[in-house]
Amino acid sequence: MITRRLVLGGLLASMAGTALAEVIDSSPRPVARPLAAGGASAPTPSEDFAELIAAAKLGGAVSFVVADARSGQVLAARDPDLPLPPASVAKAVTALYALDRLGPSHRFATRVLATGPVEAGMIQGDLVLAGGGDPTLQTDQLGDLVAQLAKAGLRGATGRFLYWDGALPALRGIAEDQPDHVGYNAAISGLNLNFNRVHFEWKRAGSDWQVAVDARGERFLPAVDMVRVAIAAREAPLFTYDAGMVEEWTVASTALGKGGSRWLPVRDPSRYVAEVFRTLARAQGIRLEVAERAKSLPDGAELGRVNSEPLPEVLRDMLRFSTNLTAECVGLSASGAGSLQASASAMSDWVRNAFGVEVTLRDHSGLGGASRLTAAGMAQILVAAEKTKRGLKPILRSVGMKDDKGAVIEGHPVKVLAKSGTLNFVSALAGHIVPPNGRELVFAIFSGDPDRRDAVPVALREDPDGAGAWNKRARRLQGQLISRWAGSYA
Repeated sequence: MITRRLVLGGLLASMAGTALAEVIDSSPRPVARPLAAGGASAPTPSEDFAELIAAAKLGGAVSFVVADARSGQVLAARDPDLPLPPASVAKAVTALYALDRLGPSHRFATRVLATGPVEAGMIQGDLVLAGGGDPTLQTDQLGDLVAQLAKAGLRGATGRFLYWDGALPALRGIAEDQPDHVGYNAAISGLNLNFNRVHFEWKRAGSDWQVAVDARGERFLPAVDMVRVAIAAREAPLFTYDAGMVEEWTVASTALGKGGSRWLPVRDPSRYVAEVFRTLARAQGIRLEVAERAKSLPDGAELGRVNSEPLPEVLRDMLRFSTNLTAECVGLSASGAGSLQASASAMSDWVRNAFGVEVTLRDHSGLGGASRLTAAGMAQILVAAEKTKRGLKPILRSVGMKDDKGAVIEGHPVKVLAKSGTLNFVSALAGHIVPPNGRELVFAIFSGDPDRRDAVPVALREDPDGAGAWNKRARRLQGQLISRWAGSYA
């Protein structure tokens, strides 16, 4: 059986790593208090912890807090109040924010509206594709929606084919300091499809290349005309990109081998969704004019819709696959703000009011390197949210207990439910250590060398020299610390 999560995993398989239960049914509003420390300052880390950190050779800074999940008592800490980039750990905060503001029953809806009556299969007016900010919409769902319309007898519209994307602000990317070709820096719109990526496939054909661009799903394979990719006989740059009514890419031939495929970002996602919808409609015998963007949502009768899964399921996948688009769409939907900056500021204010934690967030995904959060603040958020029994444990993934080399220990009785975050020379992990018996812990580990990250040229930020090895050492350190904490405090 093909499931949404299986398709999600396939779509995100080409993403760069630097970028990837009980229902929570009411608003977490705990009393804002600092983490307890038994009436004294937080204990200093043991020599064992200091030796592990020195051996990791990360440079920059390493900050952590581990605390009793019930009382908030700090058991060990290192520079707990040092603000560092949280990377994708910010998504855990976004999840709490979205559940508070939107509620666990919230579903994103993509609708088809008719501005006039349907007579003999024809809308006497305009057909409107109206987005609701769903970050998880996929081609197969759009194809099924079109098939339902065709089965109901729809053949077209006497008026225009309109699309409305105003449920969310339109942004050509989350962060300005990323290369054009990286899919994890997704465009944002009230209409999104396939995480705003298009599938590019190439095959060697003699001395030339065969190239295809499509919006493939598991059962539908609509071609895409608004994105074109050409192969250029060069070694560098790997990609070039020109925006316009047709998004033009070139790719360096020396990087392609004999064949392969990759998902490339689409920077005008709502027009992309509209084109794919029209192509799918034509295949089902529904004739529509070339789509036009509607400045406001027209009044009309609903002919069909696609609903997302309930919000906790959307967030569970967001935390598992670390989808930046999902984080931004749910955060923007929760705030209702007209810009990403204003929305991130609103979420920062919410964190201060709900948890008493000072935080500076520039987005909802953690992709931007300018966001700052402390390990103490993140641990405090986890403790306070859990006290209401509406914390994140039901939707956090298990990252496993690891040995000193970083390998997961299969069958280990202690569960580690956490959200990781990775940027170039920034690594973070925060969550819960849950033993089968004994004391449950919360922890936050932030490691970062922001100066080294900022020094990387934008064109090289997908995979800069040294970043992979640095992040591997940071992740190994995280596993070592968690193993010590589980043995000493749980």
